Amino acid sequence: MSSDDPRRRTPRTDAVLADPRVAKAAERLGRPRVKQVVTEVLDSCRRGEVAPEDVVDAVVDALPSSVVSLRRVVNATGVVVHTNLGRAPLSEAATEALTVAAGSTDVELDLVTGRRGRRGAAAMAVLASVVPDAGGVHVVNNGAAALALVGCALAAGREVVVARGELVEIGDGFRIPELLESVGARLREVGTTNRVRLADYADAIGPDTALVLKVHPSNFRVEGFTSSVPVAELAALKRPDLPLVADIGSGLLAPHPRLRDEPDAATWLRGGADLVTASGDKLLGGPQCGLLLGDRDLVERLRRHPFARALRVDKLTLAALEATLAGPTPPVPAALATDPADLLRRARELASAIGEPAEVVHSQAAVGGGGAPGVTLPSAAVALPADLAAALRTGDPSVVGHVESGRLLLDLVAVPADEDARLAGAVRRALAAARTR
Repeated sequence: MSSDDPRRRTPRTDAVLADPRVAKAAERLGRPRVKQVVTEVLDSCRRGEVAPEDVVDAVVDALPSSVVSLRRVVNATGVVVHTNLGRAPLSEAATEALTVAAGSTDVELDLVTGRRGRRGAAAMAVLASVVPDAGGVHVVNNGAAALALVGCALAAGREVVVARGELVEIGDGFRIPELLESVGARLREVGTTNRVRLADYADAIGPDTALVLKVHPSNFRVEGFTSSVPVAELAALKRPDLPLVADIGSGLLAPHPRLRDEPDAATWLRGGADLVTASGDKLLGGPQCGLLLGDRDLVERLRRHPFARALRVDKLTLAALEATLAGPTPPVPAALATDPADLLRRARELASAIGEPAEVVHSQAAVGGGGAPGVTLPSAAVALPADLAAALRTGDPSVVGHVESGRLLLDLVAVPADEDARLAGAVRRALAAARTR
C-alpha cells in the first residue's frame, strides 16, 4: 500500500468524532446517528471518493439538520387544512405550550392541595368556557375515537339509528359503519342515499335502540333531489334513555361567517343534541384530538368507561389544546378570515422580490381537511414554471404548491405573512439552480 493510498491517509473514527463541529452535532443529534454518518463518509474516503482533508466537512454536510425526519413545509397549495401536510398548523402559543408540557407538569396534580387532580383540568375548563352550551366536556385522541367511545359505552350490543346517506368514509379507507360495528354497535339504517324523513327515524326506533346518530357528511355534498332531518327536528325523538348524538366532524365550535353551511357545536347543542363529537384540529386549528361536548351526566359516563382509558390524550395534546382555545387566533381560523385584497398585495410584493418569471394571479383556495366541501376562498398566488415544483419541494425550506394549467401556483392563503421572505428566497434559489443546469 503506497503512502498516497487514501486508505492509509483516512482519518480515524475517534479523531473525526472529536472534531468540535462533529462533537457539537453529536450533542444535538445523538452519538449513534453521528457515528453512523462518520462511518459512511470514512468508507467513501477509503474508496477515494472523499479526500482525507475533506472528511470532516463531508460529515458535517451529510448530517441531518434535525433529530426527527419530519421537515417543515411551506403550505402554498391553496388548501388551508391539508391532510398530507399534517392538517392544522399549531399557533405560536400552542407551540410554546408544547415546550412547557415536555417537562414535568401538573397535568394530573392539584398543586394547592398536593393531591391528584382531574387530568387536564385547565384545558377542560377552557373548552367548557368556549362552548357554554355543553354541560360536560371530555377529550380523546381523535375524532374517530370520540365516536368509537360513544358506540362502545352507549350502544354495544344494541342499535344505532342513522341515515343511510350519512354513513360516510372518513379517510384512509376507514368508514363510520365499520368503526361503530367494531365496538359492538349494530346499525339501523333509515332513508335512502339521497333522502331521509323524520318518520323514517321514528319508525326505526324500538326497544333495542340505544341512540339516534346524526352525522354531518363533511367531506362531500349530495345535490339535487335530497332531504335530511335537522338536529332540531330529531330532538323531538329524544327520551331520557335515547340520546341524540351528533358528529360535526370538522371541529367548528361556533358559527363562521364564511362557512354558513358548516355545522358548529354550539348551534347543534342548542338545537337539541345531547352530545356532539368533533375534531380538535381541522377548523378549530388545534392539535389532533376528539372532543365530546354535551350533557354532563352523559359525558361523565363516557369519561368513566374503561374504553376511555385506551383513548386518553397525553399532556402535549392537552397543553396545545388549551393554548389553541385560550390564546391568539390560530393559523387556520386566521387564514379563513384573511382579506383577499391583502393576499393580492402580498402576492405582488412576493413576485417583485422574486423577479422574472414570477406572475401574480387570482386563485381559488379550498378549506380542506374534510371541512366545507365545495366552498371556495378567493385568494392570490404567484405563478411560476411548472418544472420548479420538484426543486421547491425538496429545497430548504420545502415549498409545496400545486400545478394548474401547466403552471406552478404558490397560493398564499395558508402561508403566514412572516414566511414571505423565506418563500421568496427559496424560489430565487430554485430559479438560479435551474438556470445553471
